[in-house]
Amino acid sequence: MTVDWSRLERPLPDWYADAKFGIFVHWGAYSVPAWAEPTGELGAVDEHTWFRHNAYAEWYWNTIRFDDGPAREHHRSAHGDAPYDDFLDAWKAEEFDPHAWCALFARAGARYVVPTTKHHDGIALWDAPGTATRNTVHRGPRRDLIGDLASAVREAGMRFGVYYSGGLDWSVTPHLPVIDTFAGVRAQRPVDAAYAAYAYLHVRDLVDRYRPDVLWNDIEWPDAGKHDGPLGLAELFRHFYATVPDGVVNDRWGDTHWDYRTSEYQHSREAETAPAWENNRGIGLSFGYNRVEDSRHLMSGPQLVRHLVDVVSRGGNLLLNVGPTASGAIPDGQRRTLEELAAWMAVHGGVVHGSRPLDTAVADPSDAPWVRWTRTGERAWAVVDASGTVVLPARAARLELSSAALADGTPVEARAEQAGVAVEVPHRNAPVAVGFPVR
Repeated sequence: MTVDWSRLERPLPDWYADAKFGIFVHWGAYSVPAWAEPTGELGAVDEHTWFRHNAYAEWYWNTIRFDDGPAREHHRSAHGDAPYDDFLDAWKAEEFDPHAWCALFARAGARYVVPTTKHHDGIALWDAPGTATRNTVHRGPRRDLIGDLASAVREAGMRFGVYYSGGLDWSVTPHLPVIDTFAGVRAQRPVDAAYAAYAYLHVRDLVDRYRPDVLWNDIEWPDAGKHDGPLGLAELFRHFYATVPDGVVNDRWGDTHWDYRTSEYQHSREAETAPAWENNRGIGLSFGYNRVEDSRHLMSGPQLVRHLVDVVSRGGNLLLNVGPTASGAIPDGQRRTLEELAAWMAVHGGVVHGSRPLDTAVADPSDAPWVRWTRTGERAWAVVDASGTVVLPARAARLELSSAALADGTPVEARAEQAGVAVEVPHRNAPVAVGFPVR
């Protein structure tokens, strides 16, 4: 029976539209081997290279199935070709401090946090129904990692969401085929009624236990579950909205229903034209912790500031991933980037949170010099990655130049010129925001 998915449509909740920045957490048994080739960003690498030389450490169980691939050779030499589930038992999470994590995330300006509850390997980070002992409560860390994080996130004043891989679950795939193309992802995902019910009961349990503000599904939803009857996706959405009235769902459920669209690194960039959208990416090239990555692969604090502001200036949110080690430590390189962002957000949070794109009738973005614009209330903000005399591509008549000031309130000299508005920008190690009242 055809489902009228439009009946689920509703206005985007203000909290999500205002949040602008969230933290993704990819943490699992794959964090034990923590190995991938840092080949490049998703969407910038051809698909045959991408799957054989996958930069995502969380795809380790698939990548090691290429018999002639570097990942398989690494697995043989480093782990003796051990079964993947040995990593679940080796994962101890002995340094996991959810409150310390959340203090850092909040300092960095995150307004919501979305951890993986079950990735493509099928291992649940809570006592999920139907998983028997193949979860972190009964093996490995021996704790409800999702429950611990949910409490800490909310105590730190942020919203809590859950990621769930409905589209792939290698633990229910009988012969573990090698996935080598995006078409292969679609062709080899489980779509039957039994798996649809299994996934439904998982997500229903997550909703009932943790009341998440975000349901973040990945890849797709099993086809047999895309209906409006018992154990159907439409029923699941209705139950979620009844339980969390201002909750939101992403767009990775197939051609069904969503509150906002998603892009990933350079992939699915067409989603960024939607009324509400979110870019997700790691600080490096992987979501799961990859011990091969170093400073060459990680965004610096200033680079992250530019990416965040670019996304927000175009009307999007950024969901930035953190990949902890198997012990539960946030790797030094990722922590350094987050601390640099935190220092910037301590001054500039008001330029980001609650902002909206500035009307192009007032000003335009630029790449030389690098300038992006946001608007909060009646104030326009030019975020500038340059110093000295900088000419902003703006209509001087639309801005109160005499009231120009930095985000900390320091007055800035601004004057009208033929090419726009010239401002004197002090030198900083990261982009600087100059604000003007809008006429």
